[in-house]
Amino acid sequence: MVQAFVEIQGPMIEATGKLKQVVAQMQNKETEKKRTFLTLEELRPLPEDTNTYKSVGRTFLLEPKSVLVNEQEKKLMDSENAIASLQVI
Repeated sequence: MVQAFVEIQGPMIEATGKLKQVVAQMQNKETEKKRTFLTLEELRPLPEDTNTYKSVGRTFLLEPKSVLVNEQEKKLMDSENAIASLQVI
């Protein structure tokens, strides 16, 4: 009986570790999704001629609003797809 428990314990520990890893990845993607959504909510009402800047490391680059909105929308879709794929696992 003890031997059966020991045999099952290894896979159980491995499965628990993988589950924790997937949960952490989902939380990270949810946080990224929220941040991206809030950024889009701030960008959309701005006039098209507004100077917008993209952060690249320590530098800020002047970018048209449309480029930033497109990047944020793509990032939002990527986050949603990643969350959906993690939920399937």
